[in-house]
Amino acid sequence: MSTDTSDEQTLAPARSRTHTWGAPVRPGAGILKMTGREILQAGIDGRFPAAPIMSTLGFRFTEVGDGLAVFETEHGEYLYNPMGSVHGGYLASVMDAALGSAVMSRLPAGSTYTTTQLSLNLIRPVFADTRPLRVTGTAVHVGRTTATAEARVVGIEDGKLYAHGTTTCSVFSFPSA
Repeated sequence: MSTDTSDEQTLAPARSRTHTWGAPVRPGAGILKMTGREILQAGIDGRFPAAPIMSTLGFRFTEVGDGLAVFETEHGEYLYNPMGSVHGGYLASVMDAALGSAVMSRLPAGSTYTTTQLSLNLIRPVFADTRPLRVTGTAVHVGRTTATAEARVVGIEDGKLYAHGTTTCSVFSFPSA
């Protein structure tokens, strides 16, 4: 058994990360009268608190349109997997947010959605020093009970494609408040 440790790294001091979040929006009487796009815009405008997952993972919602949702990443080494790159589940989470929000932006008042299928293609790795990424979701079909969307993850500065994917969502009425 070899005792050569020349390839082992010395353990660095522990790091920490703190985040805060507002209480999540609950579907009360007021929100039930808003379209999906109005709800999403209220979140961007700060009239509703951001979804807690955004501060937990480090991404922000920057734009909403008819069938369009755009997020930007604030990734770092706190998202690393054992191989030393940002975990693919991080991109899956941000893409799921963009895909679902693109669908939600086309939903009428009183409706919401849930992801039923998510498919991703991770093209290149993301590291802590990778410049911010833009995740753009676009609704392809939004029907009464199902919806589909596609998304792309692109470097804001370099224009490189990092990932792309699709979703299928179930569409339904908000549960009673």
